Amino acid sequence: MGAIGSGGSEGYESGVSEMSLRLADEFAAFGPAYTRWIRYQLRDSEVSHARMRLLGALRVGGPRIMSEISEELGVTRRNVTALVDALEEEGHVRRKSHPTDRRATLIELTDRGEESAGRLFEEHRAAVAEVFEPLPEADREELIRLLGQVRKALHHRGIPSRNPG
Repeated sequence: MGAIGSGGSEGYESGVSEMSLRLADEFAAFGPAYTRWIRYQLRDSEVSHARMRLLGALRVGGPRIMSEISEELGVTRRNVTALVDALEEEGHVRRKSHPTDRRATLIELTDRGEESAGRLFEEHRAAVAEVFEPLPEADREELIRLLGQVRKALHHRGIPSRNPG
């Protein structure tokens, strides 16, 4: 299976530079490797990667209906339901009636969930950030700047971003 921009498209005239195609390949390879790194860092955690993502989404974005959570996390509604059921049983989230839509149910953090999400985020943020430590400080600053520009470009193309600025 080839990476994005490679294999099987030799005759395809895409209109993008070879360098941009190489960057697409690197991002395609980096994303899954980074996700595996995060999961590895969470291996001894009390919360799975999936639960951490759901807690984080609620912590950052506030209460939401399950379909919104499903879309943000890129998982099925069935998976979100299972995650919410487990987190609700543990006292981290609660279901609440939607104020304007009788058919919808909001998912929100409990006080315990807020405390856990904050603590876990801070603990694991530092552990995950270790992957960047070998880079010289100037390279890390440049990477931050460049990723911000890429995120802005995605935002301008209609892809929602938590922090478009």
